[in-house]
Amino acid sequence: MSHSELVVFLLPSILSLLLLVILMQRKQTRFNLPPGSTGWPFLGETFGYLKPYSATSIGEFMEQHISRYGKIYKSNLFGEPTIVSADAGLNRFILQNEGRLFECSYPKSIGGILGKWSMLVLVGDMHRDMRIISLNFLSHARLRTHLLKEVENQTLLVLSSWKENCTFSAQDEAKKFTFNLMAKHIMSLDPGKPETEQLKKEYVTFMKGVVSAPLNLPGTPYRKALKSRSIILKFIEQKMEERIAKMKGGVENLEDDDLLGWVLKHSNLSTEQILDLILSLLFAGHETSSVSIALAIYFLQACPRSIQQLKEEHVQISRAKKLSGETELNWDDYRKMEFTQCVISETLRLGNVVRFLHRKALKDVRYKGYDIPRGWKVLPVISAVHLDSTLFDQPQHFNPWRWQCSNARGASTSSSAATSSNYFMPFGGGPRLCAGSELAKLEMAVFIHHLVLNFHWELVDSDQAFAFPFVDFPKGLPIRVKHQPHDSYIENDSS
Repeated sequence: MSHSELVVFLLPSILSLLLLVILMQRKQTRFNLPPGSTGWPFLGETFGYLKPYSATSIGEFMEQHISRYGKIYKSNLFGEPTIVSADAGLNRFILQNEGRLFECSYPKSIGGILGKWSMLVLVGDMHRDMRIISLNFLSHARLRTHLLKEVENQTLLVLSSWKENCTFSAQDEAKKFTFNLMAKHIMSLDPGKPETEQLKKEYVTFMKGVVSAPLNLPGTPYRKALKSRSIILKFIEQKMEERIAKMKGGVENLEDDDLLGWVLKHSNLSTEQILDLILSLLFAGHETSSVSIALAIYFLQACPRSIQQLKEEHVQISRAKKLSGETELNWDDYRKMEFTQCVISETLRLGNVVRFLHRKALKDVRYKGYDIPRGWKVLPVISAVHLDSTLFDQPQHFNPWRWQCSNARGASTSSSAATSSNYFMPFGGGPRLCAGSELAKLEMAVFIHHLVLNFHWELVDSDQAFAFPFVDFPKGLPIRVKHQPHDSYIENDSS
């Protein structure tokens, strides 16, 4: 093909592209868009936005953009024109208007690996129905009885393997705890059994792909994750078939009172919907909780005063149980963990396991004089609010006591009130508030209870949490532990 023929062949496409650009520019002139930069053609500013940075900061990219453009700015991220919000008011406005003005809108690669029926990507009535199922299974009554006992059992199982002066990855141990808990909770799988360990192995491969670039090429983490996803779903489907056969035969065990059994008995979901629901809950319940526990271990080892106050609180609980002849924690014990809840809130505020959310404008929206055009991606950045010095005093400083004071810049008078404030939203907000938020806090509290009563720990190598954008410890948070029998501590304290 000659050069002239090539020009004639490409001319219509070039003219169409130019016309599209002109029309988009004319349309945008109708809007008073926030200031900002769209970056490179097609790529936008995505690579700069996702560049790893310390999890206790908002990163150089956000700092520079907020400094230059303000807390609300425009960009081009994940291949779409985007409004980025580090503004507490706009973030809350976005989350409270879910389904009316804004809608969940994660990149297609996330839906491709978690499944189209995953709660993370579903919108509208289907998301509501899936969320109701999760909330019913994670009811307050179930937390108080069945789940509290199971959380403590899995905590003690992990901590019992910690030997005197041994060194290990605290992040891996936290993941072991939360995976075992969710596997038992969702499908009644016992930790340590061959099938559970094989599922865990596939799940690790799956997770590496979720947090990797979505390149479906041979040898890439994403391709390997898709293969592991297929293996995991076949495993879950086999468990479903076994459970259905038991139910038809009238044979049901108490240990089958798990999420899989509950969904089969109380919902009309299809097999594909159940598979995606279980996979997404395994992902959500395992990953975020394990990172939160690792962050608590990391922050506490650098704050001896916090550990001392935690010990005092948990020794009192342990002493009361010893006097009454009880051994297992109950709901009243959990409610007494007031300073523990402050530690949990501060860990979630400073560590920011979920740093930003993906939303899309359903209508043209105006906020503080700025327009958000219909169809644009909107990113409410939760971490930017949690680390805002105008809202929290010394935001980079780990200070659990800020949750005890009535100073608005610290938060509020109690942990429960703080979590409903305009500023603190570690579990999101609005109709998509995390269904497992109470379970996550229960896991952290019970783990901390047994940790501070039985162990002293220290870092054996420098490590810190980074956002990739998923929060992770590059070295796995290596720690060395020493046993600290709490019985003698109770006796000394009471004397």
